Amino acid sequence: MRDIPESPKLFSFEFLALCLILMAAFCNVSVFYGFYHYLGVIGIPLAWRGFLVGLEPMAAFALRLFVIPWIQARNAYTVLMVSLVLMIAASCSYLWVVTVPSMVLLRIVHGAAIVLLTSAVIALIVQFIPKEKSAQGFSIVSISTMIPYSVMPTLTEAILPQVRSEAVIYAGVSIFSGVSVLLLAALRNRLTAVLRNMDTALTRRPRMDEIRENFQQRSVVFLLCTAFLVYLAHATVFYFMKDLSLQTAIGDMGPFFTISMATMIAVRAFGSLIFDRMNKRRTLQFGLALLILCLAALPHSSAHMPFYLLAGLYGFCMGLILPLLNALLFLESPPPLRGLNTNLTMFTMDAGYFIMPYMGGMIIAFGAGFDVLYYIGAGFILLSLSFVTPLAHIRRR
Repeated sequence: MRDIPESPKLFSFEFLALCLILMAAFCNVSVFYGFYHYLGVIGIPLAWRGFLVGLEPMAAFALRLFVIPWIQARNAYTVLMVSLVLMIAASCSYLWVVTVPSMVLLRIVHGAAIVLLTSAVIALIVQFIPKEKSAQGFSIVSISTMIPYSVMPTLTEAILPQVRSEAVIYAGVSIFSGVSVLLLAALRNRLTAVLRNMDTALTRRPRMDEIRENFQQRSVVFLLCTAFLVYLAHATVFYFMKDLSLQTAIGDMGPFFTISMATMIAVRAFGSLIFDRMNKRRTLQFGLALLILCLAALPHSSAHMPFYLLAGLYGFCMGLILPLLNALLFLESPPPLRGLNTNLTMFTMDAGYFIMPYMGGMIIAFGAGFDVLYYIGAGFILLSLSFVTPLAHIRRR
């Protein structure tokens, strides 16, 4: 097998176009922040609402593990085009779906479309990230997924009074998928030419023996475990921050996510220029250690100023941790398995967002306060440090 050429150029047309398609996908997801309320508006029984809200990430969690080994660079274009059409159909269906059975089916189809779309984009996009610019590349990718969450909820709230219901907005965001179809069509010849010139080891489906060897590589397993623990802690903040703010008498916690998200984007935008010149493992350890302090301090913040300062610290930590974690996994992965392993981090995210609400709910049901969940989240991050610390020794061996 010949050597695999890697171009030092990151900002290619293909890379930027795929980032835009990924951003469009998350625009579709980020408008569902008020879906629980919408289900009440259309008369869905209370007992079904929480289940239907969680059904889409649950479907993503269940499906992604089966999809990841199947999708590779050669078939990703077809999968991506099919998933975009499926996404348009699912988004528009919210206009007429108002019963529990049809909503169950729609949420499963919507979750499947999102999994296929994001997995196919990742399988393609890692082919255009040079090894020497891995941290910068993943910073740009992560910014693409974050911008919708900072823009779309505010935009939705501005548009909502002018339309009949949230369903109009859920259908309206299908325009982003439509634009993605056109962009992908324009990319077809360029992607075909690039993939044709790549080594077949990079573009074929990973063999089962390669996947088994991948999971025998301790550094890969340790980094995936770290990602899972980070997403468990992140899900704790996402799902239980409002309840913690009420428990600590902060009250209005809306600015927390605005501040943390703005800080996160700023860190990744600036960090994309310097992350590749830093010691990634040590910087990741620094970010994890700071995050432990942040999570442990949040339950003790009973005034607005320290609460918002901790929001900035939280955004700073997550802005460091996630792109560096992805970059390290990228570097530790054999080139043919980079798409597989990057998609596995998406699986750990699905798992964290699926498991933590149920785990946290059970802990609260047994009489614990919401502060306990944040101490547990800090414990998750402390445990993740035990997976990152041995990486230097593994690499020396």
